[in-house]
Amino acid sequence: MPNWLLPENIADVLPSEARKIEELRRLMLDNFRLYGYELVMPPLLEYLESLLTGAGQDTDLRTFKLVDQISGRMLGLRADMTTQVARIDAHLLNRDSVTRLCYAGSVLHTRPSGLHATREPLQIGAEIYGHAGLEADAEIQELALASLALAGFAEVRLDLSHVGVLRAIIGADPAAAKDEAALYLLLRAKDVPGLDQLTAHYAAPVRAALLALPNLYGDVEVLARARAELPDLPGIAKALAELAALAASAIGRAEVAIDLADLRGYQYESGAMFALYVPGLPNAVARGGRYDHVGEAFGRARPATGFSLDLRELARLLPTAERKHSIRAPWGNAPELKEKIAELRKSGEVVIQSLPGHSNEQDEFECDRALVLADNGNNWILKNLG
Repeated sequence: MPNWLLPENIADVLPSEARKIEELRRLMLDNFRLYGYELVMPPLLEYLESLLTGAGQDTDLRTFKLVDQISGRMLGLRADMTTQVARIDAHLLNRDSVTRLCYAGSVLHTRPSGLHATREPLQIGAEIYGHAGLEADAEIQELALASLALAGFAEVRLDLSHVGVLRAIIGADPAAAKDEAALYLLLRAKDVPGLDQLTAHYAAPVRAALLALPNLYGDVEVLARARAELPDLPGIAKALAELAALAASAIGRAEVAIDLADLRGYQYESGAMFALYVPGLPNAVARGGRYDHVGEAFGRARPATGFSLDLRELARLLPTAERKHSIRAPWGNAPELKEKIAELRKSGEVVIQSLPGHSNEQDEFECDRALVLADNGNNWILKNLG
């Protein structure tokens, strides 16, 4: 095997693609700042117990683990930056007021999260801490939609769900509560025969509600069906009201769908959840939701909600960037030449100096002008290249 081959689902990012990714990163981080989000940069690795604090089993399985050569303790390479940012809010910033934080950086996965997905996503996201009201959820949802609009996506589908529905249902039956993990897996797979078998000994209203969940998906009219088919419990009523409000805030900006059995992140989230889909990608391009209980694991309970997406996956869907017009200049130490090149670069022009004996080969730049010495031999001027 050639020694330059990379592991499966790991790839180099070449110039034109890297430029797309970096421009998206800058665009989104600048937009986050306009909303008042402060940038943080968590480390790539942490002690394992800290990294997995408050995270679900899915994160544990996706995390690369290694032994620290200094302390002998187990380290983890981050698979998700959300819990790291929650730790920063809880212990390093330690503010009482609302805190808005954003981040961007590579994460590593032991296995790809979806079809053709990379094991080294470039995760970017934003989080709000300190406000339990639906206003924070609505702002995060708006910011996620705005991020995709900035990237040039006009057709977006917003899928909404809420962990409060399932928790309210199983809270009414101790037998169901005991099977919470199994129910989560069956509902996520929409395995109705499996649900029918597992719920056979549950209380009749609880069993009927659980069997109804896999079919409660579609447009916003699903919420009316859910009110009619699910038990009249305060937790369910609150969850459906929140979903209705979030759906209403997105109308006109995205196609809105409801799926009450879509429970990805159930062990981690605590309220409304959303996923964003765009044409050309089978997986969700962005996910977000409320996760109020993560801060408790760090010793400081704080309401929290946020979203994240993979810039590398998003950039793959965008057209190849146009080559930037640039200027070709000779190599030389003449003060007049250096002064002219510095002037052009200061004005925003790309000036590429040709090294002696070499031609220029670039994917990103098209030299359509050349810096040449005028006939009088004193001035450097631009000449169009045909």
